[in-house]
Amino acid sequence: MTAKLERTKLPGPLIAVLVLLGLSIFINYIDRGNLSIAAPLLKDELKIDPKQLGVLLSAFFWTYAVLQPVYGWVVDRFNVYWVLAIGFFFWSLATAATGLVHTFATLFALRLTVGIGEAVCYPSYSKIIVLNYPEEHRGLANSVISAGLCFGPGVGILLGGTMVAQFGWRPFFMGLGLISLLWLPAWIRWAPKGNLVPPSGSAGAPNLIEFLRLRSAWGTCLGLWCGNYTNYFLLTWLPYYLVRAQHYSMGSMAKVGAAGYFTSAFSSIFCGWLSDRWIAAGASPTRVRKAFTGGCMIVYGILLAVSALVGPRACAVLLIIAMAFFGASASNLYAITQRLAGPHAAGRWTGFQNGFGNLAGVVVPVVTGYAVARTGNFILALAILGFVALLGAASWYFLVGPVEPVQWSSRRPQSAVVPVAQQQSAVAD
Repeated sequence: MTAKLERTKLPGPLIAVLVLLGLSIFINYIDRGNLSIAAPLLKDELKIDPKQLGVLLSAFFWTYAVLQPVYGWVVDRFNVYWVLAIGFFFWSLATAATGLVHTFATLFALRLTVGIGEAVCYPSYSKIIVLNYPEEHRGLANSVISAGLCFGPGVGILLGGTMVAQFGWRPFFMGLGLISLLWLPAWIRWAPKGNLVPPSGSAGAPNLIEFLRLRSAWGTCLGLWCGNYTNYFLLTWLPYYLVRAQHYSMGSMAKVGAAGYFTSAFSSIFCGWLSDRWIAAGASPTRVRKAFTGGCMIVYGILLAVSALVGPRACAVLLIIAMAFFGASASNLYAITQRLAGPHAAGRWTGFQNGFGNLAGVVVPVVTGYAVARTGNFILALAILGFVALLGAASWYFLVGPVEPVQWSSRRPQSAVVPVAQQQSAVAD
């Protein structure tokens, strides 16, 4: 046990910032998944063959994964609040413009642009959270992000198909992109006004070699890759799995999938709050963050693997419970990275980690498709998923060392950057 922390109350402006961050990732995940919702209609109208559709569905990850380390460098050197706003603007505009396309090449370019814009998010989130939210609030802060991640696909599955069927895919894209832009005025109004980036950028931050020598850095990268293996299986294969393997109707599939995602979102928020309470009561961040991130990973990996061996009703129950544990794991994942990296390196650590972790989005569809094609069922595919989840848990527990700030050799004193919450507390005193 560590010393009990004096739990401070978050100021209203920081609560508003947290709500806006959660809303931005909610929009992010609807926009990255909207192409798969519209694919049946879009494919026929634009005369796109299955191979071209596969390229379009993967195009997002090409720019998204590659640019993560670049944006990590950017947000550690420039005003992160404006960097996030610019990225949001470009991906929303690209989403709206998708409703106007008539050729494969234009659609491909716009999907790459969506990836370019959305890649800014997670490096920015980590930078904003580590600058503004003390340790005893970071579980909740990160859980709001992961809840938005879960609500986005849930709403997409439940409502997206209905909207496309009723209004067509073009109005769906244009309306989604243009309405999303309403987020920007709210962000400009509520984002912290001070530029808290260290004045000379690289002087207080580690170089790449110093980062790559850290065992914990590779532990977080592998841990995220394994977690994203499950995340992208759910995003890309869950509807097919429920309809073809478990024999659900399209309507029942949508309800079960949405229930799983919504359960995951609420579980994430609750477990983020619970982890902060546990730390405030005196538990070490190492014990708390690893228990939620790694421990819950073990549970959901086993449950998803077993779901392939049971009937439709039991599968639905196991799936929803597994997704609840997935949300619990995600609630504390980036809190580990933020504490290890500190304010000078949170952006670039998250960027490198997220770039590595999102390569799972390239691997999962191929491995799963190959396993299903070879066996005619999902037993092998979900056994692989379960093994990967156990590997991820081992990475969080054993490769990642104590969850304490890394002492960078090039780092300037901690006092160079003061979290907004502490500044406001000092003014109040």
